[in-house]
Amino acid sequence: MTTDKKDRIGLIAGNGRFPLLVLDAARAQGLEVIVAAIREETSLEIESHGAAAVHWLSLGELSKLIETFQGAGVRRAIMAGQVKHKQIFSSIRPDWRLAKLLLSLGTRNTDSLLGAVAKVLADEGIVLESSTVLLEPLLAKAGVLTRRGPSEIERQNIIYGRSVARQLGAFDIGQTVVIAESACVALEAMEGTDATIERAGKIMASLDEGASTLSRDLTVIKVAKPKQDVRFDVPVIGVKTIETMKSAGASCLALDAGKCLLLDGDAAIQKADEFDIAIVSDPAGES
Repeated sequence: MTTDKKDRIGLIAGNGRFPLLVLDAARAQGLEVIVAAIREETSLEIESHGAAAVHWLSLGELSKLIETFQGAGVRRAIMAGQVKHKQIFSSIRPDWRLAKLLLSLGTRNTDSLLGAVAKVLADEGIVLESSTVLLEPLLAKAGVLTRRGPSEIERQNIIYGRSVARQLGAFDIGQTVVIAESACVALEAMEGTDATIERAGKIMASLDEGASTLSRDLTVIKVAKPKQDVRFDVPVIGVKTIETMKSAGASCLALDAGKCLLLDGDAAIQKADEFDIAIVSDPAGES
């Protein structure tokens, strides 16, 4: 007996735990999952999570991705897990289909590239769905999520940082900013959230403590972009992010309610409580 195609879903898996959670959630809902695992990014652990099939592809093999899904009868798919921005534009060897797509891009940022890939998939009968469609319980709820709420200084950092982050996101540059006493310490670009936080910590550590007027406590703001395409790009944090904040000297994290995924669920909040880090999740556009 074969599974009906409507009960089958494709998973384009990047790095981290995100694709593993999607795979587990899909199986819990009775879906048969065909995984396209990115050789340069995906954890080998994907092999042990009960997928119907796991196909390993290199990052530039767009034609092979389409052929794999079409051959398995996949008509809808989810893209989950990060693909490093710098890898997209420097490490791939594109096949003819991806090379043609890259040449057609007016702006070579992540949104334009993945949006174009989504269109190619749709043209081939494969519809990309929201990456969080199976994980809605893990989206950050509104309010203070930790025992401690933001201090007045941290709240001011959040207000200022959100305005900066919205501008950053509008240009599809990054989603994270790190603030100290209403001064920008670091902005995210291709390096990713954790690397941005680490850089902010190094910058603060390099300042002359006696001469600096800035508090050593950093506030991290991670927002959804104004035109966030949740099919392939959703803000994500986990325990590792909280540990990185602790190492960098960050004391507060602000998120967008309902738009940021807590990969490790309550474990990330518990880790923040352990480190006395405040986490607050506000409706987008509010502070």
